Amino acid sequence: MAAVSLRLGDLVWGKLGRYPPWPGKIVNPPKDLKKPRGKKCFFVKFFGTEDHAWIKVEQLKPYHAHKEEMIKINKGKRFQQAVDAVEEFLRRTKGKDQTSSHTSADDKSRRNSSEERSRPNSGDEKRKLSLSEGKVKKNMGEGKKRVSSGSAERGSKSPLKRAQEQSPRKRGRPPKDEKDLTIPESSTVKGMMAGPMAAFKWQPTASEPVKDADPHFHHFLLSQTEKPAVCYQAITKKLKICEEETGSTSIQAADSTAVNGSITPTDKKIGFLGLGLMGSGIVSNLLKMGHTVTVWNRTAEKCDLFIQEGARLGRTPAEVVSTCDITFACVSDPKAAKDLVLGPSGVLQGIRPGKCYVDMSTVDADTVTELAQVIVSRGGRFLEAPVSGNQQLSNDGMLVILAAGDRGLYEDCSSCFQAMGKTSFFLGEVGNAAKMMLIVNMVQGSFMATIAEGLTLAQVTGQSQQTLLDILNQGQLASIFLDQKCQNILQGNFKPDFYLKYIQKDLRLAIALGDAVNHPTPMAAAANEVYKRAKALDQSDNDMSAVYRAYIH
Repeated sequence: MAAVSLRLGDLVWGKLGRYPPWPGKIVNPPKDLKKPRGKKCFFVKFFGTEDHAWIKVEQLKPYHAHKEEMIKINKGKRFQQAVDAVEEFLRRTKGKDQTSSHTSADDKSRRNSSEERSRPNSGDEKRKLSLSEGKVKKNMGEGKKRVSSGSAERGSKSPLKRAQEQSPRKRGRPPKDEKDLTIPESSTVKGMMAGPMAAFKWQPTASEPVKDADPHFHHFLLSQTEKPAVCYQAITKKLKICEEETGSTSIQAADSTAVNGSITPTDKKIGFLGLGLMGSGIVSNLLKMGHTVTVWNRTAEKCDLFIQEGARLGRTPAEVVSTCDITFACVSDPKAAKDLVLGPSGVLQGIRPGKCYVDMSTVDADTVTELAQVIVSRGGRFLEAPVSGNQQLSNDGMLVILAAGDRGLYEDCSSCFQAMGKTSFFLGEVGNAAKMMLIVNMVQGSFMATIAEGLTLAQVTGQSQQTLLDILNQGQLASIFLDQKCQNILQGNFKPDFYLKYIQKDLRLAIALGDAVNHPTPMAAAANEVYKRAKALDQSDNDMSAVYRAYIH
């Protein structure tokens, strides 16, 4: 196909990585977003999603010319909703154009009337002028109908030419009103569709890995304003890659429905070790998204439910690693992480050249560095990927994943990360993810202790705890975390969503991290003492919000 000239405001089909073509519009990028170096590309806003991305020219095709082709090869509900959003946008644009045309014609009529009054004209001349104007209006209306319907022009004019006739502005000149670039978004459409796209010829082909397909473009997520509904049903996601100035990269996922299958599961065999609060939800979502998973847990009975869901049973960590391509592990602390790898029938005994190990435990940087060294020494590949979240977020597939280590392995895990989390970040060399995770949990744990302190102070001073929560929920501190943890305390319900003993462990490790670099952590140290008091009151296996009880005893 010959190269097509595209410009700002054109409707296009954009191809992003391994994902199917999606309708979008070429728009102006944010002022602070630099254009990628390399081949020519345009900034595209996709319909029916909150996606914006730099897309190379060869990955773009005019919307009208390929509409029928795209509709034939993609029958998904969400895809159709995105196409409907395009048509609605076109109808609105057409309405604006007609309004502008009528306004222009009315202005011309008024000017002509004024000129007639200012000069002596005969009645015949006035009648001729009126008839002439009528013909112009009629011709304009007929021309507009032909352009919009395409019934008469389709054979003689290209879609690009028709789009140019519809557009009220000139080539290369940006619109005066930025609102014209706003694309109506459907609140129910948040995901791209996956599926065979062999009929749509792209370079490179859709079967090629993302890392090979997009060396010159940066995917930039501008906003994700809608919070996903909390549910235990399967959630699918789509890949979003954004590269920050710091060099870190994130894969972000926007929820859709499993029925439409926006995740294409990897064909690699997946292993998973550890079925605790976090691991159980992760494995469940991996299975729901179609991954082949082999599971192992220290308490074997926990595997039964997942075997019923289609998982395979591994008798030892070594067996799981040796029979799987990528093995994930999520255990409680540094000692458990080391025992899992170095102990009898441990991971290390199953490692062979090319085998991949991903540790999702929250541990210190020294521990994860040691594990990486022994895995790599046996020819294996290693990635650390601790997760930020709780049991509910794990069940919902909405965890935040912090990864570091083998970059190629990180990309190989993309479909798994999409199944288990809403966002993942690649942070560079091994140890960085462990450090970042401890800092995140240090902030969270300290905040929880402050919440508990405030509620108890309100109580002892005769203030209503519920009123305090209501006030906080209307202020700048309002968050789901704040509301849920306060409700736990008010209701006396401390069923574990994030074990108190684990947040205390993370605070201890974060304080040690500060000590190692001679950085003060007085807030974390104070919070840690309160959690230690709560543990002494037998609150270890309760939710972290049970730190409240340390203040009332």
